[in-house]
Amino acid sequence: MVKDLATYHGLCSDLFEWPETPADWNQYRLSEEQVAHFHEYGYVSGIKLLNEEQIEVLRKDLEAVMDPKHPAHHLFYEYHSNESEDSDSVLFHSLGHWRITEGFHDVLWNPAFVMAAHQLLEDKPVRFWHDQLFCKPAKHGGVVAWHQDYSYWTRTVAMQHLTCWTGLDDATVENGCLHYIPGSHRWGLLDAPSLAGDMNGLMEYLTEEQKAAFKPVAIELKKGHASFHHPLLVHGSYENKSELRRRAFVLNVFADGTVSNTNEELLKGVPPIPKGGKMGGKFFPLLFEGN
Repeated sequence: MVKDLATYHGLCSDLFEWPETPADWNQYRLSEEQVAHFHEYGYVSGIKLLNEEQIEVLRKDLEAVMDPKHPAHHLFYEYHSNESEDSDSVLFHSLGHWRITEGFHDVLWNPAFVMAAHQLLEDKPVRFWHDQLFCKPAKHGGVVAWHQDYSYWTRTVAMQHLTCWTGLDDATVENGCLHYIPGSHRWGLLDAPSLAGDMNGLMEYLTEEQKAAFKPVAIELKKGHASFHHPLLVHGSYENKSELRRRAFVLNVFADGTVSNTNEELLKGVPPIPKGGKMGGKFFPLLFEGN
């Protein structure tokens, strides 16, 4: 019998332990320097979120949900075995796996994640938006084109969003790690290119000044470590031609109080929230109010 784990707003396994006291939470707090780096450059990286045991659980969950015959497959909001549609440039991309496995459900309530998100959202309560998987196989992994996350999210306002990218493998330049354009979160909202299309499609929307400042920084990360970035930070990742695959999951959140900006459905199969209505309910749970 298939269960929709979106029903459960809290930990439903023993993969993580929820702290009970303010002192217990302190071990997960980012430093003042890390928070300042985020605000100045639009990102902060190298945050350890998972131990070896947790990584292995999520890797097994990933193998299970990538099977299009998984009995809970209908719970995905999106499922692309290859979003690029080019067999020589493969990008597995999905949304909604938090509803399917306990591991991917409970990473939403990982104390290290919610505390960092709370701090980077200026100490506001953290509410879940949606998850993503981005997987690049060895030798023929595809690109994620340069983009800003919020350019795909204008159906929600105000812009008080945050993205967290976590590797289930070591992410290196060779296997297609994230690249950021530091400071680009101050460029304003740009048009949205095709996510798995031309790597440089965004360039046609940039001014000459922005093109001159377009200096990518590679974000190499050990498995289990994360990078958080601003919703307007320009980022992308190049192809994977290495002998090693590159698997990662993404958690997207926003500050509590964000509202719907459309009368249409916000995610496929999710009942619409009327325009101006507060984001919440079964599919957009409150993760952390602060301690």
